[in-house]
Amino acid sequence: MTATTGTTGTTGTTATLITGANKGLGFETARRLVAAGHTVYIGSRDAERGRRAAERLGARTVQLDVTDEASVRAAAAAIEADGGLDVLVNNAGIEERGGGNAVIGAAEVTADLMRKTFETNVFGTVRVTHAFLPLLRRSAAPVVVNVSSGLASLSEVTTPGTPRYAYPGVAYPASKAAVNMITIQYAKAFPEMRINAVEPGFTSTDLNGNTGTQTVEQGAEIIVRMAQLAPDGPTGGYFDAAGPLPW
Repeated sequence: MTATTGTTGTTGTTATLITGANKGLGFETARRLVAAGHTVYIGSRDAERGRRAAERLGARTVQLDVTDEASVRAAAAAIEADGGLDVLVNNAGIEERGGGNAVIGAAEVTADLMRKTFETNVFGTVRVTHAFLPLLRRSAAPVVVNVSSGLASLSEVTTPGTPRYAYPGVAYPASKAAVNMITIQYAKAFPEMRINAVEPGFTSTDLNGNTGTQTVEQGAEIIVRMAQLAPDGPTGGYFDAAGPLPW
């Protein structure tokens, strides 16, 4: 898994957009890719937070709310005007929790909660990918990384005695299982691209109320690795830092 050779950005470097990148895994991924020489766009719903994050990293910023079509289209137009895109990291995501940061289980989950979770995690991923496909198809080495979860693995979630089997939530794992299927179908449709889903691991971020057992530096490892794939790298796969995961 070597560095990509795509260079469509105005600086002659690999141009990379990371959604939800003003904090957490997205921010750490941006930091690492800037250090690797990428021209990184911090995608952030809040323009000011995105600007501050970009200033800290020596990155660029673009206002981008994955749930808003106009916002996504405007971000695509801005990056196109700036020179194009080589790598898209679909990182923005939510996990709905109840009082006391409790995971919302099957008895409490509602259609409205499912819809809200899917709007960001699933429809947001499709919305952003669709908008940036024309730019990615012009790249010499286009890469898409979809941030999934180990909870998306049907094999893992149905194995008794494991932490994933014990997880009681419905909306989040269902949304990430959908992201995995999206990844497979896009990879089949665009074989010239490297399109993969990744599991960062149970990372301490705002997503889970900072209850995770590993750092953002550890969690970002597989995202950064897959964002730097060469054209002969794997595609249509599902990976964590140790290698391929079972679907």
